[in-house]
Amino acid sequence: MKPETRINRRREEFPTLASGIHLLSHSLGPVPRAARESMLAYYEAWEHHTSEDAWATSWWEMSAQVGDGIAQILGGNAGSVQIQPNASIALSSVLSCFDFTSSKRNKIVASALDFPSMQYVLDAQTPMGARVQIVPSDDGIAIPLERVLDAIDDATALVALSHVSFRSSFRVDVEAIVQRARKHGAWVLLDVYQSAGVVPLRASAWNIDFLIGGTIKWLCGGPACGYLYVRPDLQQQLQPRLTGWVAHAAPFDFAQPPMRYDNSVRRFAQGTPSIPALYSVLPGLQIIEEVGVETMRAESERRTEFMIDFALERGWKVNSPRDVNQRGGSVMIYVEDGPGMVKRLNERKVFVDCRPGVGLRMSAHFFNTDEEVHEAMEILAELISCQGNNILG
Repeated sequence: MKPETRINRRREEFPTLASGIHLLSHSLGPVPRAARESMLAYYEAWEHHTSEDAWATSWWEMSAQVGDGIAQILGGNAGSVQIQPNASIALSSVLSCFDFTSSKRNKIVASALDFPSMQYVLDAQTPMGARVQIVPSDDGIAIPLERVLDAIDDATALVALSHVSFRSSFRVDVEAIVQRARKHGAWVLLDVYQSAGVVPLRASAWNIDFLIGGTIKWLCGGPACGYLYVRPDLQQQLQPRLTGWVAHAAPFDFAQPPMRYDNSVRRFAQGTPSIPALYSVLPGLQIIEEVGVETMRAESERRTEFMIDFALERGWKVNSPRDVNQRGGSVMIYVEDGPGMVKRLNERKVFVDCRPGVGLRMSAHFFNTDEEVHEAMEILAELISCQGNNILG
């Protein structure tokens, strides 16, 4: 049986797919059918238990359970991931471990292709003494590796980059960046929101310090479930100032300060976790684990290659890397009126999105079929033809 045939049998687990061609996994993954039952289990636990019972029977352990499931997808070990409200808080938690005012090592290296929220959080560190160096992109698609490496020096405290860019699907060379950072005594944080679940990740093998992300995209989970991976041997060295009662070594003692951090990755928690979010992500994580990211990646590479070839054959501008080794799971195709084209595609039951200056963003995940990807591209060609060449800018 071909891998595509075996994988596509999982389509029945996603009722959203019956409504059209879903090419939006880079933005909002479809909800698994089993998530309804999972959310109902949350309601029933809430309905039939007191607060103490609910925490004791299931809720307290859920963050660790979900975290360990995510750690496996990230290529890390159990006990290396702490659930966060979102990726911005995850990044803020890491940054709160630094003291930029008392050290000459106060530089943060970031990139012009990173998600704006990440850039906002980094920029907010400048009043505390941090210097943020943004590595530019000449074309808005990629950044030469040497340019990133040259920015890392003995003054660098942290290299904080998107593993895969939301703007272009450009993928950085993790091994080379970690090697350079180690040479200069810097730590490395990657935002893997756009890669976890579609690009194989090897947190332990990379010896990466931090990974941040969330479940709402390629992991087919709900919102409000971010995550933070912390290299196991770093965990007890760090004391995040962004903290809360859950991070305490004995949280149910409700002790007065000073803070006594837990010895596990839970020291990177804050306040009460979003229990409904944890229930919502369990089915998606199980499906991702069962199908396997390596299998998903092979299908993704083949389909993104088809979309790029289809576009280039028609003279369209592709705002994504041609090299599959520098690309995530999305393809960006420039059109002048992105919102208008998204609306017309939606009317034809092809679901994509767009970003300013980028054009259409399209992603094929494991549940998509070759036939529907081909159909989506043919519909796009028809709409572009009807609108005239000016739609391409």
